[in-house]
Amino acid sequence: MKTLLPLLFLLPLLGCDEPETSTLQAVPSVDVEQYMGTWYEIANFPMRFQEGCTGTTATYALDGDKVSVVNRCFIDSLDGKEEVATGRARIVDTESNAKLEVSFFGPFWGDYWIIDLADDYSYAVVGHPDRSYLWILSRTPQMDEQVYAGILERLVDESGYDLSALVVTPQPEQ
Repeated sequence: MKTLLPLLFLLPLLGCDEPETSTLQAVPSVDVEQYMGTWYEIANFPMRFQEGCTGTTATYALDGDKVSVVNRCFIDSLDGKEEVATGRARIVDTESNAKLEVSFFGPFWGDYWIIDLADDYSYAVVGHPDRSYLWILSRTPQMDEQVYAGILERLVDESGYDLSALVVTPQPEQ
């Protein structure tokens, strides 16, 4: 049976070296309260723990000085079995609130960097310092094509991502 593990946060658990290219930059500032709520996954770099996931969402809620995380997806189709994973996040860069760590089991934490964010918090892009992980998120199940194209352009031109592995996540129609 497939199990949904951390969708947006299960990142390298044994540590990663910094990329040999330029250092990935997080956004300068995140309003944590405004970031809370549900995000729809628009696209990602495929991860083993997300195999078969469609209709993927992540919901964040403040829980004291931590953030609770609930990831959901449907296996193999939007009508498939729902899988849920719960975890927690902590802010590691309190100046910007853009660099977090997330854990879904035990003492293992993975980097979660917000590297692009709409002024109105309608979309966010989450990456990892070594660029091996990437999630494009939206407050709605679909994203405007021009907005998406702009995100992709910035990922390549400003963040140094190779997008050849990027896969669009099926989401229900609004």
